[in-house]
Amino acid sequence: MLYMVVERFKEGAALEIYERFRDKGRMMPDGLEYISSWIDHDFKICYQLMQTENVTLFDRWIENWSDLMEFEIVPVRTSAETVQIVKSQL
Repeated sequence: MLYMVVERFKEGAALEIYERFRDKGRMMPDGLEYISSWIDHDFKICYQLMQTENVTLFDRWIENWSDLMEFEIVPVRTSAETVQIVKSQL
């Protein structure tokens, strides 16, 4: 299943976030897959597309970063999947 993860950086934390990322990587548990990400121009919000079959893995990953960010985890589906679901109901 796909998830859009919205990470809101705590005030002034961007540099420390990227230092930790440089030193330790994403620190994700096995079974949680990073797909892609986008950062706003102010270095305050990161939008990440991730995939897992076990949503509880987010809890373990968030523990590694919660001192620097706040998280919102939103289940999403692709446009192609949505078209198929809607088509079957027309």
